[in-house]
Amino acid sequence: MTQPPKGSAAPSPGPGVPTLPAVPPRPHPQPQPLPQQRSGGGVPVASPPASPRRTAFAEGVDRLRAAAVTEPGRLRIIGALLAALVVAFGTVAAWQTHERSTAADDVLTRSQPLTSDAADIYRSLAEANTAASSGFLAGGQETKASRDRYEKGIRTAAEGLVKAAAGSDADSPSAKTITRLNRLLPEYKGLIERARTYNRQGFPVGGAYLRYANEKMQQEMLPAAEDLYKTENQRLRADYADAKPYPWAALALGVLALAALAWAQHRNYRRTNRVLNQGLVAATATTTIVLLWLVVGHSVARSNLGDSYEHGVRSLNVLHDARIASLKARGNENLTLVARGAETRKVDGETYDAYDYDFGRNMATLGKGLAEATRLADDEAGKLPVAAANRDMTEWKKRHASAREQDENGNYQQALDLVIGGEGATVECFDGVDASLTDALEHEEREFLLAAGDGLDAMDHLPRVAGVLAGLGAAGALLGIGRRLSEYR
Repeated sequence: MTQPPKGSAAPSPGPGVPTLPAVPPRPHPQPQPLPQQRSGGGVPVASPPASPRRTAFAEGVDRLRAAAVTEPGRLRIIGALLAALVVAFGTVAAWQTHERSTAADDVLTRSQPLTSDAADIYRSLAEANTAASSGFLAGGQETKASRDRYEKGIRTAAEGLVKAAAGSDADSPSAKTITRLNRLLPEYKGLIERARTYNRQGFPVGGAYLRYANEKMQQEMLPAAEDLYKTENQRLRADYADAKPYPWAALALGVLALAALAWAQHRNYRRTNRVLNQGLVAATATTTIVLLWLVVGHSVARSNLGDSYEHGVRSLNVLHDARIASLKARGNENLTLVARGAETRKVDGETYDAYDYDFGRNMATLGKGLAEATRLADDEAGKLPVAAANRDMTEWKKRHASAREQDENGNYQQALDLVIGGEGATVECFDGVDASLTDALEHEEREFLLAAGDGLDAMDHLPRVAGVLAGLGAAGALLGIGRRLSEYR
């Protein structure tokens, strides 16, 4: 083989070989840097675009979706939902029944006793006022029984004010009323003592002091005591309103939890052909027990609380009003003889003795109260004392009419004997009415305590039991689902 000579030019193509045109070289494109990124020397450096940041909620949703496509994942979700429903049902049931049980306990141990205390304050003040006027009529021969009755009324009223103050909030309207009565009570006692002192000395000014004390009692003290009674009665009605409504939220959650448990067991049966799952059956049983107890227990409690109000509280209110009316009537009867026509009142163009006119109004109130008490009494033990009071009231009216006739004819001593004397006087009838109403009040108080106590007992343990059974039911649901999950391991 021959070698071309060194240093000679390249050989030219031979004839017949086409010559290719010259192609100019192309420059290589340079990558454009991103404006945000540069190297340490200031030269731009390229980087891939950043992906958007995902939230924890979105990641959780993705995991849930991924789990939902597998049977173990579905079972975990079902177990969590069943446990949450059972726990929610037990929690709401315990909460709502606790509220109603607390209100029922307030009815039994707080608001109703305070209402009775307020009524006793009113009655005791009226009784003290009546005893004071009776003692005044006796003059220097005031009996020990009359004096003791006055002192007992004042003492009972003072003790009632102390109890009412202990059960009232410091800034409540009841506290203000109690403060006012505590201020008026010593003023009233001072006026009575002055009236008694002047009366024993034979000074006519004693009657003026007694009338002034009676005006303070009738126009200031008794209205304040009545306001206290009405306020406590409103609190009693509010407690009843809180104790009686059905726990609808708990009932709805209970039905929903049972439906979910039934669906889960039906699903388990369709997929495994197994009739029972012990954990789910236990959860269903505990939920059913709580739901049935909630329905039956609250229905029984509601019924008993309704009875305690209809046949207890309403009867007590009517009897308290009737007893107060009898005390006020007795006080007006005494003051009719004390005033001797000094106080008059015009009604429809006719002039009446003011105290005798009020006596007639109070006796009418007493008659209406006794009729209503007879209607509300639901047994013979409640009707008998009311009937006895009604008989004494009828006789009282007859004897009072005879005393008024003697007084209008100028026979003051005979009229006085017919009012405060011994046998055949109106005081016998008044004492009979008061004793019979006391018996009726004691009977209705026992009826109230029995019915309200039964209502409270029906709900007493339900809040704690609902919480415990709900926890057991949730555990049963989780164990039942866990048993199915173990089959996939």
